[in-house]
Amino acid sequence: MLCVWWNFKGILHYELLPSNQTITSAVYSAQLERLAQALREKEPALINRKGVILHHDNARLHTARITAEKLRQLEWEVLPQPAYSPDIAPSDYHLFRSLQNFLLGKKFNNEECLKNALTEFFASKSQEFYNRGIKMLPEHWAQVVENNGNYIVD
Repeated sequence: MLCVWWNFKGILHYELLPSNQTITSAVYSAQLERLAQALREKEPALINRKGVILHHDNARLHTARITAEKLRQLEWEVLPQPAYSPDIAPSDYHLFRSLQNFLLGKKFNNEECLKNALTEFFASKSQEFYNRGIKMLPEHWAQVVENNGNYIVD
């Protein structure tokens, strides 16, 4: 499983979980701590001046008590997500769609080869690519409202 966090400038942090690992609220909370460390290194102004606004869906592990405690500890704000609307996450409609096209037909002999391909893909995208994905969020929210919460089909 690929877990990725990004902003309008690019990839902040990503992790490729082992194929036998289940993501739980404890695993996710540990990931958030590693993301916070990456932010302190890459985007200190976000941590020190502006504050972090996190956008994730309403999956159980995202709303669990352990996760909520970690987010309070980090002093991060969570952007509200309409219930049952996973298709409005920028990762789903923008980043992962492009990644899927990049990976189409590729085979990887091991995890290291996959990680190298992911690094290549993320680096190949311009800041404008990431910025566009974030800026499309209000439009996708409006589509969800217009569709009465139903999935958006392109």
